[in-house]
Amino acid sequence: MSELIARFCRAYGTPNDIRLPEPELDLRALVADCMHGQKRAFAYDLENANYILSFSFPLLEANASPVRMLRLYGYLRQERPGPRAKIVQAESRFSLSAAKADEWVPIRPGTEGALALGIAYVLLREGMYDRSFVDAHTFGFDDWVDAAGVPHLGFRSLVLRDYNLDAVARITGVPVATVLRIAKEFGTRRPAVALGLPTSTNALYSAMAIHALNALVGSIDTPGGVVFPRTLPLQRLPEVELDAAAHASLALPRLDRTPQREAPPLAENVPAFLPEAIRRGQPYPAGALFLYYANPAFSFPQPQLFARALEKVPLVVSFSPYVDESTLLADFVLPDHTPLERWEDVPAPPVTPYPMLAVRQPVVEPLYNTMHAGDVLLRLARAVGGAPAAAMSWNSFLDLLRESVRGLYEARRGSIAEPFHRTPWVALLEERGWWLPAASSFEEFWELLLDKGGWWDPVYSFGEWDRVFRTRSRKFEFYSLRLREVLADPGGGSGGGTGATAGGTPELDLACMPHFESPQATEPLERYPFHLILVRSLALPSGRNANQPFLQEILEPRLRVRWDSWVEIHPHSAELLGIGDGDLVWVESPVGKVRARARLSSATMPDVVNMPVNLGHMAHGRWARGIGVNAMELLTGRHDTLSGLPAPGATRVRVYRA
Repeated sequence: MSELIARFCRAYGTPNDIRLPEPELDLRALVADCMHGQKRAFAYDLENANYILSFSFPLLEANASPVRMLRLYGYLRQERPGPRAKIVQAESRFSLSAAKADEWVPIRPGTEGALALGIAYVLLREGMYDRSFVDAHTFGFDDWVDAAGVPHLGFRSLVLRDYNLDAVARITGVPVATVLRIAKEFGTRRPAVALGLPTSTNALYSAMAIHALNALVGSIDTPGGVVFPRTLPLQRLPEVELDAAAHASLALPRLDRTPQREAPPLAENVPAFLPEAIRRGQPYPAGALFLYYANPAFSFPQPQLFARALEKVPLVVSFSPYVDESTLLADFVLPDHTPLERWEDVPAPPVTPYPMLAVRQPVVEPLYNTMHAGDVLLRLARAVGGAPAAAMSWNSFLDLLRESVRGLYEARRGSIAEPFHRTPWVALLEERGWWLPAASSFEEFWELLLDKGGWWDPVYSFGEWDRVFRTRSRKFEFYSLRLREVLADPGGGSGGGTGATAGGTPELDLACMPHFESPQATEPLERYPFHLILVRSLALPSGRNANQPFLQEILEPRLRVRWDSWVEIHPHSAELLGIGDGDLVWVESPVGKVRARARLSSATMPDVVNMPVNLGHMAHGRWARGIGVNAMELLTGRHDTLSGLPAPGATRVRVYRA
């Protein structure tokens, strides 16, 4: 569907194929773009890691593949032979991941990057880094001189200069002794791997600092470290032939690139800019808006702004199978099939060393008069005629799916998904240049694929450095030449420069390497004393799940909350405010306020409050409507200054009795 939507937009001639962010995968892909030279999210071989250092990463909550992570946790705790892997969770909230880790390290919100750089300081000062890997496979570790003879700062000099343990302890709130101990454990209990999901305005630099730890201990393209799965060998679709109208309209600026708000340098999609662009009608009026698995009138920061913006669009079409908040505001509702009624290819997110593809197939007939959204787009293209019809020539989405999957059959590698005990034989044959076909024809392959449910290629070849490093230096880049290319030319690249580049080479050198930038916040601390942390629970990872009553029943076991929102606050902070456990309180930010019930927890940091998201629907069916409050109404709409990804961790609030 993703490729079909992109193809429809290109053939029709709109540049506004705007995607909602997937923070975990998007952030990982941006780190890979800056440090590996390829914008493709890498994965982690956690089964073979001896030390897992997580910086606010939701290991056991709403991550890209919760089932995979839960099975992994069980394997690490009960099944893996040899020494037990240690899991350390550095996070501002005592989450499920923190509770199940060997150690929880409370850390001030938005300072994950500083902690990672403090650990790097110890590794460098004590000589505990992997010298052979750093010398052979990295660029920008030491000070260097470019082709014009200009000297540049290296990563080692930067870290030893700015991130001593006392400085890092002041920034993060983590004691010096804790930073020192964790750094020594990380450097000695290899293979060790660091992963994180920062959510403040410094998210990309923080994620780069975390990933730099993997390079320092040689955990790049190695068992128990960071891995780059091969891409799925799906059939490539023919290029779209554009007509004159499409050529002209594709040259227009995107609606999420408004004249009033310059996009961050590495941003591809900034959907949060859409409400203002639609309201102003700049750079041009929006004539139509199609919503596919998007509910911006609920899930965007300050969703009321998008709801008002929808009133300005002459034609709003929703493909949602459920009557959500945005669907209520649509002019036409063309409901998609529900998941049990439709065909869909489901590529596994990059969470294992090897690629996988599942095929979802209907198990029941559609209950109502619904249609696959892919079939709707194909019919629209035929009705438009011309270039769109030529580019979208399939009779049905199922025909397109079969054509795409044919690439798996013709790739002559991988296999139909087999029971796990058989995969070593598949891998052994493929490593020796043999491929054992499971079918003698594509039709037979297709039937087997549907019978078994999926395809995978359980082979990973280590040491293919040309596949892992596609940077200009052909190495891992502590000093990102990709960032230098974008930031050195404020008028070029993909959107402009940042304030970090003003002032010459020293400032530009800093902007091209992992470093700590204080999270941006304009709220006065004395009025808004609490950091707001939004909780994406395992039960409700997205707003689409809130209409499942069983998930509402198991919402938050640790605090014994179900069918409602809550505000998690430290008992001492609550006492100062005259708040007791179970009291109704207002949580207020500069842009909105919501009322919820306080739950006291001594595991909460004193200057932090936690609230769940994906509750507070005004629509979406009887099991979701009117349950809890929508914490997205509190967000100030800030984003990461480099990537444009949303920064929900950059909002401060105050709390008082209702």
